[in-house]
Amino acid sequence: MVFAVAYVTAQVSRPAILLLALGRHQFRRLKLRMLVTFSATGVLWITGALLPTGTRVGLWASALALEYLAARAGWPVPGLGGSTISRWDIAGEHLAERYQQFFLVALGETILVIGLAYSTGSYDPAPTAAFAVAVVTSVLLWRIYVQRAGLILAEAVTRSRRPAADTHLVMVVGLVATAIGYELTISHPLRHPETAWVAMIIGGPVVFLAGRARFEYEVFGRVPPSRWVAVGVLLVPVPWLVHAPPLISATLAAVVLGGVAVADARRSRGKPPEGAAPPM
Repeated sequence: MVFAVAYVTAQVSRPAILLLALGRHQFRRLKLRMLVTFSATGVLWITGALLPTGTRVGLWASALALEYLAARAGWPVPGLGGSTISRWDIAGEHLAERYQQFFLVALGETILVIGLAYSTGSYDPAPTAAFAVAVVTSVLLWRIYVQRAGLILAEAVTRSRRPAADTHLVMVVGLVATAIGYELTISHPLRHPETAWVAMIIGGPVVFLAGRARFEYEVFGRVPPSRWVAVGVLLVPVPWLVHAPPLISATLAAVVLGGVAVADARRSRGKPPEGAAPPM
């Protein structure tokens, strides 16, 4: 309930305050539509907090889906119409900075998880190896993210007619799953894994790479083959990895991400910096 009340208060108060502050500005109706939407989904958040876990998950998932669908559709409200991002005055550097802040916070959380998981366990060789693999993986995730596309995100946002707001969310989901995989690997490096463990250890990097592939497309209008090759290399051995120690799965993920980072570096070596060319 504490989380639900805090979340709904933040989401409702923000457009309400802007609605008052904007006066007769052209974007006032947009804030009104956002206020109506968040007030409606707020009922689902608060109600879910009062109900058992299964029902709560369903209501909260529905609320989150409605909020993202509303944002993608321009916050349509009966009687008030909708809006299109192409009509908004997008501040590229500001929006890009916000996206990158979300990514950095999530990446920082992976580092915290690594330290906490290792500091609360033993310092035997296997957990230490898992700790080292996790640190290397986080470094590689950062390197892959910033490689050119991450550096010119502001330029791409400014040029795009419809900058996507959920691509970084996909990458953040990948980072969260990866962090869970870190904790499992450091705590149980040589145990027989559960299927869910492998889903986190391998699925986290896979989701990150899928989001990063879309990010590449949004900035440059193309996706390097190394992204899909890496996803395939990670997914193909999963039937065998469910019978292997988690440290093996984590090491494979680190090696594959290292290959992607090397491929990115080789592709840009000796070439002038590529400008943003968003396809939409």
